[in-house]
Amino acid sequence: MNINNNFKKVLITVISSIFLLNACGEEEQLSSVKAEVVAAKTYQWKMVTSWPKNFPGLGMGPERFSQYVNEMSDGRLTVKVYGSGELVPGFQVFDAVSQGTVQMGHSGAYYWKGKIPASPIFGAIPFGMTATEFNAWLHYGGGLALWQELYEPFGIVPMAGGNSGAQFAGWFKKEINSMADLKGLKMRIPGLGGEVFKRAGGVPVTLTGGEIFSSLQSGAIDASEWVGPYNDLAFGFHQAAEFYYSSVWHETGTNLEFLFNAEALAELPKDLQKIVEVAARAVNQDMFDEYNARNNIALKTLVEKHKVKLREFPPEIMKALKGYTQEVIAEQVANDADFAKIWTSYSAFLSSIREYNDLTLKAYYQNR
Repeated sequence: MNINNNFKKVLITVISSIFLLNACGEEEQLSSVKAEVVAAKTYQWKMVTSWPKNFPGLGMGPERFSQYVNEMSDGRLTVKVYGSGELVPGFQVFDAVSQGTVQMGHSGAYYWKGKIPASPIFGAIPFGMTATEFNAWLHYGGGLALWQELYEPFGIVPMAGGNSGAQFAGWFKKEINSMADLKGLKMRIPGLGGEVFKRAGGVPVTLTGGEIFSSLQSGAIDASEWVGPYNDLAFGFHQAAEFYYSSVWHETGTNLEFLFNAEALAELPKDLQKIVEVAARAVNQDMFDEYNARNNIALKTLVEKHKVKLREFPPEIMKALKGYTQEVIAEQVANDADFAKIWTSYSAFLSSIREYNDLTLKAYYQNR
């Protein structure tokens, strides 16, 4: 890291002050000078992501974080954002942050289920919490502490990094009318949703966002979920599959994550640490707001302009998927102590807040 001119000036001040200190005020003056040095030091970070550079929604969250941090710190902390594949592949974001190759990353927690079986809880649980419910649990129900404890052995501090809200079931090349239509179907679907889809007879495939369109177009996969109308329109999936299923089941409120290298974060002065935390919270809400504003407009474009065939899964399929979800979660609880511990908190909070939302929002939606 190069020492900038301001820092050089402060350093000279420090050296000069050491010789000028009076014995009676030495400690107080040293503290004052040290504070000036801390305030003048600058930090340059790198952030890697699992999304294409500047991709709408998901990809803009990191960019806005960088902007907010730069502005609030008056340039003392700058963050350069790299899209998927620019520095590291999209699925290696976690490792890059853990190893200290970069100071931070932006991704989805369910991508790490191979090394951390409980991580999908902090991404998306089929038939689980909505975005507002999840944020409430995370920040006021103990979820964040459990998340940070889960990632601590890897030298990573996680924070919520945006939420895409309820996601569509996805794009299909053929119409889905029964469970038989899912048998052998190759579908891009990650996390626990992929495990459930496998129980239903499908073949889950894990791909980064940038690989989906070509895989659909070539026939390498028969179907794919991604996010929802706003992002799906941007990727042009309507040109590769004609049936679009809106049924929400696998990702009911998908949480994204900021990953911070623990040592890099600890090296920051307290005020910059707080700026990082506040910027992350701002992006978390901002992304959710943007998806709520953009999805409906994009859906109208897909249906009215591009003549996409909008469909819903029949009740038979939704019932079966819910049953398989319960089986998958029960197995995860039995096989992984971390999953069991976090699930106890998650499910208790969901049960409580669901009762309240059924009493208020569900009734309101019906009456409206």
